Amino acid sequence: MDRGVDVVQVRVGEAGLRLDRALADLVPQVSRDRMKALISAGQVHDAQGKPTRDPARKTEAGQAFSIAIPRPAPAHNEAQPIPLNVIYEDAHLIVVDKPAGLVVHPAAGNLDGTLVNALLHHCAGQLSGIGGVARPGIVHRIDKDTSGLIVAAKHDRAHEGLARQFAAHSIDRRYKAIVQGHPKPSEGRVDAPLARSPANRKKIAIVPGGKRAVTHYRTLETLRHSALVECRLETGRTHQVRVHMASLGHALLGDPVYARLPQSLRACVETLNFRRQALHAARLGFIHPISSNALAFESELPADMQELFDSLRV
Repeated sequence: MDRGVDVVQVRVGEAGLRLDRALADLVPQVSRDRMKALISAGQVHDAQGKPTRDPARKTEAGQAFSIAIPRPAPAHNEAQPIPLNVIYEDAHLIVVDKPAGLVVHPAAGNLDGTLVNALLHHCAGQLSGIGGVARPGIVHRIDKDTSGLIVAAKHDRAHEGLARQFAAHSIDRRYKAIVQGHPKPSEGRVDAPLARSPANRKKIAIVPGGKRAVTHYRTLETLRHSALVECRLETGRTHQVRVHMASLGHALLGDPVYARLPQSLRACVETLNFRRQALHAARLGFIHPISSNALAFESELPADMQELFDSLRV
């Protein structure tokens, strides 16, 4: 069943463009690649009702076309009414402040109860996806036990626009972490490639020949046997902050994989029953993929990390 038929008219500004590009400009929720596929499939008709199957056809001002956009096939994921802390939302994207403990995407062992399940429920009827699959566009992920800001796209054009920015490393992503010890120097840069550990496939490690990974860190406040640091990601690799800070000898408090808690901090962490890596995605900035406006969002430390921070203040 069709989602509907969009009837559009080529404007002066689109005259002379390829048909797929002109129609993608006129129907912004559909990407150019998706529009090209629709044209080739005979889903675009001219004013006489004849299908036009040539995406490269040049357009003329005033030409009218009808576009039958098939209803996106449902994703295999189930929509679930999981509460979301929505920081920003419009017709193109949504920014959520994710709590620690919430998995981003369904996978083996976590088939439901994820951020994707929550977004499918929250954005019901608004989602389309690359390839015609109804799903939220998860452009980046943060670990289950990391809290903080994450953006998802509502349609494929927004997804592609955000993905290009992540690929170009132009997204402003800053994390706050509570680490063991006092980094010296108090700020610096870690440029060390990351890949699956040859010794333990469940871990990420610094591996020659791995994917380039760069983290900029600076100490925000010195604490008792620890410090609050800000980590700005130049790249965004799995476990990047956790592995890079551990490589400096300043592993994140509570990290069950990369940290071995010293006795000087054990009592504090155990008293608070703090059982996750002390890492929070505190800032997210990017260019809106449709409006081109610069957007930036910030999130305060969640209650559990704030409590840990307060207990460690000198």
